[in-house]
Amino acid sequence: MCGIAGWIGPRVENPQYRAAGMSNALRHRGPDAEGTEFLDLNTGGNQLALVHRRLAIIDLNADSNQPMHIDDGRLRIIFNGEIYNYIELRQELIGLGHHFRTRSDTEVLLRAYDQWHLSVFDRLSGMFAFALWDAQRHELILGRDPFGKKPLYLMESEKLLSFASEINALLSSQPNAQQLDLDAVHEYLRWRYVPGPRTLFKQIRKLNPGSYAVWSQGTVTETRYYTPPDQTDLTEDIDDETAKRRFLELLDHSVEIRMRSDAPFGAFLSGGLDSSAIVALMTKHSDKPIRTFSVGFSEPAYSELPFARRVADHFKTDHCELVIEADDLIDHLPKLIRHLGAPVSQSSDIPIYLMSERASQDVKMVLTGEGADEILGGYPKHRAESLAGIYRSLVPALLHNNVLAPLIRAMPGASAKFDTFARSAGERDFATRMIFWFGAMTAREHGRLIGAPANCLNERNDFPFSSSAKASHLRRALFFDQTSWLPDNLLERGDRMMMAGSIEGRMPFLDRDLVAFVSKLPDRYKVGWRKGKLILRNSMANMLPEEILNRPKVGFKVPVAEWFRGSMRNYVDDHLCSSQSVIRSYLSAKHLDQIVSEHTSGAADHEKLIWALLNLEIFHREFELGAPQ
Repeated sequence: MCGIAGWIGPRVENPQYRAAGMSNALRHRGPDAEGTEFLDLNTGGNQLALVHRRLAIIDLNADSNQPMHIDDGRLRIIFNGEIYNYIELRQELIGLGHHFRTRSDTEVLLRAYDQWHLSVFDRLSGMFAFALWDAQRHELILGRDPFGKKPLYLMESEKLLSFASEINALLSSQPNAQQLDLDAVHEYLRWRYVPGPRTLFKQIRKLNPGSYAVWSQGTVTETRYYTPPDQTDLTEDIDDETAKRRFLELLDHSVEIRMRSDAPFGAFLSGGLDSSAIVALMTKHSDKPIRTFSVGFSEPAYSELPFARRVADHFKTDHCELVIEADDLIDHLPKLIRHLGAPVSQSSDIPIYLMSERASQDVKMVLTGEGADEILGGYPKHRAESLAGIYRSLVPALLHNNVLAPLIRAMPGASAKFDTFARSAGERDFATRMIFWFGAMTAREHGRLIGAPANCLNERNDFPFSSSAKASHLRRALFFDQTSWLPDNLLERGDRMMMAGSIEGRMPFLDRDLVAFVSKLPDRYKVGWRKGKLILRNSMANMLPEEILNRPKVGFKVPVAEWFRGSMRNYVDDHLCSSQSVIRSYLSAKHLDQIVSEHTSGAADHEKLIWALLNLEIFHREFELGAPQ
């Protein structure tokens, strides 16, 4: 696990100073070693700079430091991530005549590219972002893993292509790139995150997951090499016992190869089904107790620590717990927004960071349960999507919008989840529905907040909504999750929060072979009337305690709704309702005040929206961005 940065194009002034700024911006991603290399290219007076920070996980000796080259320097690479099947690839390459001087997966990646060129992406099992210079072809290849676990940001300016693992590294080299993209702000307000390839900075974009970019003679072309299989309607019927056996075999193998490490490792354990399943399988492949780490809150209704402790006791792990308070959010939120280069979309990011910081005292890598919901149908919306199709076929839109939805929302004790369901269930437009399931507001509410209709959503990336029209409601929702919600929100924040704590996270549920198998299963293996992830529950029936196996989906929820009414109330007022608030200058101040007032009085639950607005305001302040023009 590392951080990478660099540029290619016309020679720049003070390249050593620029590279040092990039390296320092990525220090937290790689505290173990650093390396920088400059190459004067023989084509057009161009220069290549490669900057690397290393967090050593595999082959800890200095021979595996980067930038790394093979043979006469014909191929050079800087690499962030892990290739889990590097042992198998290494043996195959040796059989093809290749010789190795290290035990690292980095050298395996170099020689695999040498053997298979761009088709190498089809052979890699791992998470990665890398920059590889092919001197023979005069090409720079920038690659990113299938689901976007590892980040890679690009910036093109005056024929210069710059790239980095984090936005701050790009801003350190070109401060004039610190220009706000107002359309991206509007998307953030609707989605609660910025959907790729956009960022909140006009000149900076994300390389799409499952894609590679090739720089050649000053021209950059991007190619998508992987599309999640849920895009199609292709399923295969299979009997229950075969499905359970094969699923468990694939998940177990995925866990086993992700435990390959020359550094100490452990697991994040929430007490939910996903992370508990990972810990259960890890114990099969270790002769020592697994180190587990959990975070909770002093408010019992929100803390899952008792469930995590039950799993830890059951599997006799070396367990560590952390309890956080509202002050922890206030103390760390500005710093984490700078690390992310964007607002922190969910309050659970801060506990993830604090848990990572604590875990890094004992281990360098952890396995997590991330991705299970997005491939197996674990969210309530996945069951709702299956049922809402029937609802929409029976209930006219006018009846839903004008009668039934207001009645549902007005029910005594109706929660934010009821409100979301009432708004979403009757929405006929698939894209609008997908955005709102996790978003902060409807298009009408967005218009009220900005004081005018917003047209930015007309220019959105349509790829996450491009699943086959023949696919089921569930598969279409899963495809959206796998191509937008997962890479642009969950994995992005997971990488940044864990790397801010200098720790690597590995996600066994996002193994390509496992995802391919699951995608072919009929929907009945994923969701039922009351529960989701049925194939996982059934496969783990003999391994997990009953109270963990049948727990309903809880989610990693932080009690910010209560904190906004109590210990964080003044903090919210200072940022959203005071004269120092930047966003009040371009959003409706009257509507902002109403949102805060309704929430603090208990008249409404605006937790998601206030969190989004609070983070946007802090983002403005941290990056010294005034109101957009």
